[in-house]
Amino acid sequence: MTQMQAPPRQSLAQTPFTAHDRNTLLANVAPWVRDLGLLVEHVGERTAVLRLPWSDRLVREGGALCGQALMAAADTAAVVAASAARGGYGPMTPVQQSTNCQRPVIAADVLVRAEVSRLSRNLVFLSVIMTVAGTPEPVAHATLVYALG
Repeated sequence: MTQMQAPPRQSLAQTPFTAHDRNTLLANVAPWVRDLGLLVEHVGERTAVLRLPWSDRLVREGGALCGQALMAAADTAAVVAASAARGGYGPMTPVQQSTNCQRPVIAADVLVRAEVSRLSRNLVFLSVIMTVAGTPEPVAHATLVYALG
């Protein structure tokens, strides 16, 4: 008796996520997210690094960067990384985001590093580490899950 073999598994990421793709994606986010001034520093096969430039408009009482800005930056970096892993942007809906702020950010840019830890047909799981530019210590860590359309 011969054994049936499963067909070869197709990659979910079929084409590279280009600079044009990421610029188009960032141009089409909500206006208040564009106001954060996020800059794409790097996009890899399953990763993205964005820079959140310091802005006095994002400061809360006490002079530190507000947590909402960090959460929105984590969400945006995660969408870029998920899009890179999928080979381009497609519909996705956030299912879960958990963010732990670990230390204040004062008068400094933040690097937001998102990495896909698991990509399936219906879900993508990501981890995001945020650091002050030029330092290794995290200022925040987020985990995110998106349902894919």
